[in-house]
Amino acid sequence: MMVAATVAVYPLRQQDYRGIEAAIAVLQSSGLSADVQPMHTELSGPIEDLFAALRAAFEAAAQYGTTVMVVTLTNACAPAQQ
Repeated sequence: MMVAATVAVYPLRQQDYRGIEAAIAVLQSSGLSADVQPMHTELSGPIEDLFAALRAAFEAAAQYGTTVMVVTLTNACAPAQQ
């Protein structure tokens, strides 16, 4: 199944944005369609790959401290499977 998601990462009580930068780097190298916006990143692709990328992005961000990740997931706005 193809899905689309928006994801935002919030570093709590951290002095910089390295956690966000690490999460974005993971998402951009995931092989999924990843469009970085000022307040979130838009992803789309196969559901298994998308969930794996979200997990890897959260783990990368969490290496820098306490982290919140907010995800909105849909199959209504996803590109058709090729």
